[in-house]
Amino acid sequence: MKRFQLFGLTILSGILLSAAWPVSPLTFFVFFAFVPLLFIADKTTRRNQFFLYAFIALLIWNALTTWWIWNSSEVGAIVAIIPNALLMCIPWIGYVVFKNKFGKRIGYFSLIAFWMLFEYIHLNWQLTWPWLSLGNVFAAKTNWVQWYEYTGVGGETLWVLAVNILLYEFLKRFKVEGLGWKVKRAVVIGLLIAVPALCSLLLSGTFLTLFPRGENNVVIVQPNIDPYQKFDGNSAAQQIQILISLSEQKIDSATKLVLWPETALATNVAINELHAAHVYQPVFDFVNRHPNITLLTGIETYKIVQEKTVSSRKTQDGQLYESYNAAVSIKANQPLQLYVKSKLVPGVESLPSFLNFLGPVFEKFGGTTGGYARDTASVAFTNGGNPFVTAPIICYESIYGEYVSTYMTKGANIITIITNDGWWGNTPGHKQHLAYAKLRAIETRKWVARSANTGISAVIDEYGNIKEQTKWDEATAFKYSIPAKKGQTFYVKYGDYLYKTFSVLALLMLGWNLVLWGKKKILKLQHRLK
Repeated sequence: MKRFQLFGLTILSGILLSAAWPVSPLTFFVFFAFVPLLFIADKTTRRNQFFLYAFIALLIWNALTTWWIWNSSEVGAIVAIIPNALLMCIPWIGYVVFKNKFGKRIGYFSLIAFWMLFEYIHLNWQLTWPWLSLGNVFAAKTNWVQWYEYTGVGGETLWVLAVNILLYEFLKRFKVEGLGWKVKRAVVIGLLIAVPALCSLLLSGTFLTLFPRGENNVVIVQPNIDPYQKFDGNSAAQQIQILISLSEQKIDSATKLVLWPETALATNVAINELHAAHVYQPVFDFVNRHPNITLLTGIETYKIVQEKTVSSRKTQDGQLYESYNAAVSIKANQPLQLYVKSKLVPGVESLPSFLNFLGPVFEKFGGTTGGYARDTASVAFTNGGNPFVTAPIICYESIYGEYVSTYMTKGANIITIITNDGWWGNTPGHKQHLAYAKLRAIETRKWVARSANTGISAVIDEYGNIKEQTKWDEATAFKYSIPAKKGQTFYVKYGDYLYKTFSVLALLMLGWNLVLWGKKKILKLQHRLK
């Protein structure tokens, strides 16, 4: 096959993957987006040549779906897009190796297993960037994937890869097999797509005529403060007044929770000095005026530490301290509760230990000049007199399904996402981030209250439906009656079991291949010695 035809198929695969991604309505493209790459893998004999084609396709996908990172950090965009495309090539190279060595069936299974292993690693290692996990593609079509309460996004990754493989086999044999085989394979592909979609319909609550509202409401505030100016200490008092004013306009006797966005309290005051800080007195006065509410807000803070840690730095007078991007729960006459963001953005909020030497290269946003410290586990906020047990999810953390589910195991009955999406401007970035929150609602069957500094704040029900949302670039607040849902889904109980299962299988396959390679080397050595 001519090289320009292969390049054409490469570009086609990248465009199809990009076109399927939220917030595009063309989600269905994902079911055949990998078919061109599977075709190329069969037509190229050299591994290095296929690597080039795969890299170009995956680079197009990464660039067209996450280009908006450039708006906040040019270096961050390059580091996110190019290395991620390279990492995505690894499962495909593994597929080619196993297909050529063990046949197409083992090859196809290896592609699924290696891709699942790749996504699972990308959810858990220091350079974590699971924005393009295949399971996220249906964030725009949540009515298709209500079964995420059983599988999480890993189930969709398995679904998409299986359909692509079967469709490719169908197309490849279209001209050489009999009609009976064609019909049989077409029926299998149709069922593989239709059955999960039908199950989703049955789980979606579509047949319910009444969606119960809660007796207590949540006030969600979107202050619409420029993220590049909000850390100016001179305007901190004014920003707090905006937050309080917007909140006061919506609070009523049924309000139990007020939600402010990430780093809403942006003055860098030490944790143990919050009550005494003059700039925060209006906040505590506001809470005291409304003793029945709990205020959950993002805060930029720090703590003096006695011993050096990975993320500690020194003040001008030589004291060690850690900076925190945190959430704080404030209620009148009750102790403050603090949660420090655990899932930090690589290269922006933290650097992997093996890349510390690149620290000066990465520009910080979020008001710090170095890396943040992180919490080791999730924390659910519980306040006396408040029916809501909140899961304080901070920004980037909302794309981690299994991590979000750990809040439910600790008693959370509502997901509260606080974020600051204005860094990217009015681009697909903040819309994708909102859409991913819908998946967390389905996985946990909990309502989501989302407060964004600059669009889009929203309420999402347990089926992933957006019940109310704000516009981009507007200062506003709204209230919504939300039920505090109890119980745990199968996914909450067992987490990413699909990822873990296929990861073990992938490692076993790699181990077996290594054993065979070792035996071959030993036989060659013995032959030479003879």
